[in-house]
Amino acid sequence: MVVRTIVLTFLISSGSLMAQHSHEHGRKIEFPNVPGYQTLKCDFHIHSVFSDGNVWPTIRVEEAIRDGLDAISLTEHLEYQPHSADMPHEDRNRSFEIAKEFAKARDILIIHGAEITRDMPPGHANALFIQDANALNNIEDPVEAYRAAGAQGAFVFWNHPNWFRQYEDGVARMTSMHEQLIAENLLHGIEVVNDLTYSDEALQICYDHDLAVVGTSDIHGLVDWQFEIPEGGHRPIMLVFAVNRDEASIKEAMFAHRTLAYFNHHLVGREEVLNPLIEASLNVSKAAYEGPTSVAFVTIENNSDAPFLCKNAGIYRFHNFADVFEVPPHGSVEVQVKTLEQKAQFDLALEILNGVTRPGQHPTITLKVVMPKE
Repeated sequence: MVVRTIVLTFLISSGSLMAQHSHEHGRKIEFPNVPGYQTLKCDFHIHSVFSDGNVWPTIRVEEAIRDGLDAISLTEHLEYQPHSADMPHEDRNRSFEIAKEFAKARDILIIHGAEITRDMPPGHANALFIQDANALNNIEDPVEAYRAAGAQGAFVFWNHPNWFRQYEDGVARMTSMHEQLIAENLLHGIEVVNDLTYSDEALQICYDHDLAVVGTSDIHGLVDWQFEIPEGGHRPIMLVFAVNRDEASIKEAMFAHRTLAYFNHHLVGREEVLNPLIEASLNVSKAAYEGPTSVAFVTIENNSDAPFLCKNAGIYRFHNFADVFEVPPHGSVEVQVKTLEQKAQFDLALEILNGVTRPGQHPTITLKVVMPKE
């Protein structure tokens, strides 16, 4: 485990995953659909000048369209208004209304949301699918604020639980108030990914308390600068696996925990959600033996935006790699597999190192290799 961690850390820090991320397909984030569901790209934690962000709401819509997102939510702080001296406003719905109107002629969904901003506990939380943000404002008791969100049918998730301003060691941990909120069905998810940070502890909390995995950009400045888009980076987002591309389907999928976080070219979430996406992304496009050799030449294609860092987890060894190789985004790689004898078909088991299902655990998929009939 230590060796694997060192190798993976080196590959990430040295730019291996980043360097392979080509912009030949543009900056739009692309992932295939999975059986039964559409793969929707969402960012449900962003800010504008209507709270502590630096841009007008329409810019957030335009950035999201450039990134190929399906849905966003402008989750302005209810209680924290640092621009109020320059831009006073009482209507906490105004940011949503501006974005919603601007998006009418554009192919993107705007979800009504707000950020309930309190000291720890319970910290900050985003309430999505609300009807009126003003009804959540100026409620002194934090639990009552969550109850007000629940009365509107909101999906509520805990923001940046590893934020060092609230937990100096950067370790997300539960409190009795969070346990109360979960017991009352007022807290439904937790940010495993926020901005430039990832939390193993938050991922474990998802399993321990049956919460949805959430990933967001929490963008305040410009997406291009914060996430180095021109250099091959991408904004952190949440992938939602929905029956249809509409608000009701997104809400149903989130309550059903069909979500993944996509962060720094890594995919994080439950195995039953992550594996179908990897299997939809990777396929064997060509396989053959050359003459009498028992070395199979296998081409693996990737039709997603994520580079997949693969480790051999099967019974056959490789001829042209040690045991780790990468399949670049929207690209392919040839793997030479020593099957010891020519086979009509065989399985290629791969552990996906830049996929995370639990703290320190990676998913394994099996690609079926079928040789062409003569």
